[in-house]
Amino acid sequence: MTRLLYALAGADKARQFSPHVWKTVMSLAHKGLDYETVPVGFTEIPAIEDGSTATVPLLRDGDRLVRDSFDIAVYLDEAYPDRPTLFGGEGGRAMARFIENWSQSTLHMAVTRIAILDIHDMLGPADRAYFRRSRETRLGASLEDIAAAGAAETEGFAKRLQPLRNMLKVQPFIGGEGPLFADYIVFGALQWLRTTAGTKVLEEDDPVALWFARCLDLHGGAGHRVTAA
Repeated sequence: MTRLLYALAGADKARQFSPHVWKTVMSLAHKGLDYETVPVGFTEIPAIEDGSTATVPLLRDGDRLVRDSFDIAVYLDEAYPDRPTLFGGEGGRAMARFIENWSQSTLHMAVTRIAILDIHDMLGPADRAYFRRSRETRLGASLEDIAAAGAAETEGFAKRLQPLRNMLKVQPFIGGEGPLFADYIVFGALQWLRTTAGTKVLEEDDPVALWFARCLDLHGGAGHRVTAA
């Protein structure tokens, strides 16, 4: 059975950077499932699987197509119940919903401001034009003006992670003694920053930095597959 993961990439197709794709990369590794990566640029997404999706990740698992990183994680837990769980039950799934909303509302816009020009510069010509047009329309400012706010975001980024820092004083992962999908949600945001701008936002001895290093090493070092920018 062929399992394919469609993943956003820049001009260098080996350099996948989407935080949502990274959630799925870690989910598949957590489950111990083999797959092939199909790297795509922004402007190639509409042609994937006969127009089946407007975003990535998209997972083809045999005859099944599953969109959205959270839905993919739910699908993997239901389709492969004999393999390590990603949620640890309904409570873990509900917790992960909260973590995802917190991560996207608290971390993603900060990463966008810090890394937006780096992301633009990673792309091929067609994707650069699309990225500039779509992001400037969505955010109501030029990429350069958005990036100008990045310095303040860099300085304040560590404070945004204080809830996670407090929790890591009593357990090594969000999931407890081992990682769950909730860990991969926040990991995806920090991995997005690592693989695009590479901006240092945490001190090396910060509990969050140590947690992130543990996540990078999980599943045979799956997170190290793409080097830091």
